[in-house]
Amino acid sequence: MKLGIISWITEEDFIKVKEKGLSFVELDVNDRAEEFLAHVDEVKEYSERYELPVQAVGRWGSGRICKEGICEDELALECRLIEAAAKLGCTIYITGCNYVDELSYYENCQLAISYFEKLIAFGKQKGVRIATYNCRWNNFVCDSMAFTMIHGYLKDLYIKYDTSHCIYAGGDYLQEAKDWGERFIHVHIKGALLIDGKRFDDPPAGMDMTNWGAFFAVLYEKGYEEGLSIEPHSETWRGELGDKGVDYTISYIRNLMLI
Repeated sequence: MKLGIISWITEEDFIKVKEKGLSFVELDVNDRAEEFLAHVDEVKEYSERYELPVQAVGRWGSGRICKEGICEDELALECRLIEAAAKLGCTIYITGCNYVDELSYYENCQLAISYFEKLIAFGKQKGVRIATYNCRWNNFVCDSMAFTMIHGYLKDLYIKYDTSHCIYAGGDYLQEAKDWGERFIHVHIKGALLIDGKRFDDPPAGMDMTNWGAFFAVLYEKGYEEGLSIEPHSETWRGELGDKGVDYTISYIRNLMLI
């Protein structure tokens, strides 16, 4: 396993990650896709200079399908992002798929499968694997039913897993890891804390309610050896406190990394 963190594209960002002694960066472009694409050459230079590979590139929250079918503009943009990932030597691209209320669940699955098939085919040309994120942000490919319908059909579609999203949705993250861990190719390390059944905060991993030891036990049983990416996400843990929280998580998670 390798431990890294979600970061961004400036040289200062890479320097900060290097100073933490981490092994990689993850770049989530979201609504900054064009900014990222305009600076791929610089990102490649920083990645090489500081010996920090780009482990994954992802785009969250956008609309991939509509009642008329696939959103071709989004498909074209994601292909450009996959191409950029390949240029950086990155072999994982993370995506998702929105739900169209006017269509049935089955029809949504059909369109999602068609969309992912196109990304998978393009990714294979570039040496990049496609994974879905289990975040609920404009994405329905996030639970066991969707995994069964979509990943069950698409054998080359992988999963970027985050325990916190399952916790907040009232699910069983250990069961999902047991059932689908063979398809995990990227894991987010993010704390989750419910109080009285409601989301309270996303504290540093190790100060939260996630049973990280049990989750790692499932990962080891599944033979997981890929990236663990820290995602600082709390409104409380910012600035100096947030920096200390990242340091705490690094120390905590490294104690669980036996391979």
